[in-house]
Amino acid sequence: MARHGKKYRAAAQLIDAERRYPIDDAVELLPRVSTSAFDGTIEAHLRLGIDPRHADQLVRGTVVLPHGTGRVTRVVVFAQGEKAQEALRAGADQVGGEDLVKKIDDGWFEFDVAVATPDMMGMVGRLGKKLGPRGLMPNPKSGTVTFDIERAVSEVKSGRVEFKVDRAGIVHVPVGRASFAAAQLTANIATLVDAVNRAKPSGAKGTYMRTLTVAPTMGPGVRVDIPSALAAANA
Repeated sequence: MARHGKKYRAAAQLIDAERRYPIDDAVELLPRVSTSAFDGTIEAHLRLGIDPRHADQLVRGTVVLPHGTGRVTRVVVFAQGEKAQEALRAGADQVGGEDLVKKIDDGWFEFDVAVATPDMMGMVGRLGKKLGPRGLMPNPKSGTVTFDIERAVSEVKSGRVEFKVDRAGIVHVPVGRASFAAAQLTANIATLVDAVNRAKPSGAKGTYMRTLTVAPTMGPGVRVDIPSALAAANA
């Protein structure tokens, strides 16, 4: 097992590993435990008390973070006619139909989110084997297959993120940057936790949200008291 470097070990000493910090205290620690020379991403990791192997225990959804993620999201839209113009007005980076499908089929993947109108999905479906493994396939459940193109593009550009439980029952979502103000990180994390709480599946039994850890790209994680995050969302 690789040993952590000196900076990581020094940062870890600032954290009580056994404590679940109130959200306000946790976000105050994050800039201090970020060890990267660049402005690292802050991620939230929610371990849920569900079994994702069962269809009635899957957790998936989207949420607009009030202060965004701190990154520029590149959006492509599969649309034609007035919907294509609507996408451009909303700030889409690339818009097209058959031409865009061919461009991606030839190996172009310089984008982060793909949105499509429902009538374009027959064409977009041909890209399933290429977009699917990269998590880029438009999907109605994530709000990326819709006729409301302007709203979809605007939300993605302004900080909408998708959350989906992985095989281990954990949700991993970027919630900002180390340079964000504490209040911004608190609002983003609280909004995410509230959204995941509202997405509780019918088959979930026992304690639903078990642990919440927030961590910078490089640096140790800080465990957060979940009730304090829910309270912040409702404040």
